[in-house]
Amino acid sequence: MMEWIAVATGIVAVYLATRRHVATWPIGLVSVALYVYIFLDAKLYSDMVLHVFYVGVQLYGWWTWSGAAGRRVLPVSGLARRPLSAIITGTLMGSALWGWGMHTWTDAALPWADAFTTVASFVAQFLMAHKKIEHWLFWMVIDSVAIGVYLLRDLHLTAGLYAVYLVLAVVGYRSWRRAE
Repeated sequence: MMEWIAVATGIVAVYLATRRHVATWPIGLVSVALYVYIFLDAKLYSDMVLHVFYVGVQLYGWWTWSGAAGRRVLPVSGLARRPLSAIITGTLMGSALWGWGMHTWTDAALPWADAFTTVASFVAQFLMAHKKIEHWLFWMVIDSVAIGVYLLRDLHLTAGLYAVYLVLAVVGYRSWRRAE
């Protein structure tokens, strides 16, 4: 039942993100909080740590998108090539380091793939909180890898969720391109 609720709220949150609606953040908060427990049980520790981080990012994103504290609401924008290249390089290096740590010091089920989806998701969430259009491209890659990870760990419902996320990432990217 917990996984069903996490999936449903996750789909709603990502759909709202495609529409640049601020309610994506509080609804996403419900989903990510539930996934902390789901991933702990599945021994996907990197994903569990990621979802603990997501709890904070949901609050941060809610704050940045709402224009709280006298800030103007953020417009959709893109990254220049050099910062984007640095972010991609950092993501790959961070994934390798995190994967090595998970492989060396834990009984993580899929340490390398789990590490990649975790590190790349940290980056994608940060980019999303700042309304950088490239976050959708990150999500497309992350979601593709995550589907395989969750199928291998018998989290079929969650794999289905990430298939929906993949479709929504394409929809979101197209929508945000028009708003850029």
